[in-house]
Amino acid sequence: MQVILLERVAKLGQMGDVVDVKPGYARNYLLLQGKALTASKENIASFEAQKAQLEARNLETKKEAEALGEKLDGQQFVVIRSASDGGNLYGSVTTRDAAEVATAEGFSIDRKQVIIRQPIKVLGLHEVEVHLHPEVMVTISLNVARSPEEAELQASGKSIQELAAEEEAQAEFEVSELFDDIGGAASDDDDAPAAAEASEED
Repeated sequence: MQVILLERVAKLGQMGDVVDVKPGYARNYLLLQGKALTASKENIASFEAQKAQLEARNLETKKEAEALGEKLDGQQFVVIRSASDGGNLYGSVTTRDAAEVATAEGFSIDRKQVIIRQPIKVLGLHEVEVHLHPEVMVTISLNVARSPEEAELQASGKSIQELAAEEEAQAEFEVSELFDDIGGAASDDDDAPAAAEASEED
């Protein structure tokens, strides 16, 4: 099926291109989202008549997207989630979660603009793409943690596994210290009778 593109579509073409696509893709995505028109003579003539306006509108939205992109690119957002001790999430972080935390911080983005390449199912820092415009894409970072404190530690470069290992080592150290104290106290008790005997002999 032939369609004429009303905007740039990744891996398909530029505004004004007439391209061949599968009918389902055209009906369910391109036509439905207003990204293309069926390539009939009337539609092509209509596009040519509106081309200057469409290009101007595209340029305007691109400029707006670039302005937002400059502020948004590289930003880090905290997502608080329940997870196991090993760092596995109960569920996963979705495009809606990413859009909501960014919007809460003052960046107005829609979940349809967010692309998560690999499912986010563990605690840690995860990079996510945000497509603000067909020609403007930025990357943000999601700091997925169980608490704001944990998020701060992760942001400083420590992984949950490292934190868990540190906590375990600290706990083992405290236990060994405790046993040393108990051992020390016991040996003091052993010395006491001997000291008493020595004083009696004097």
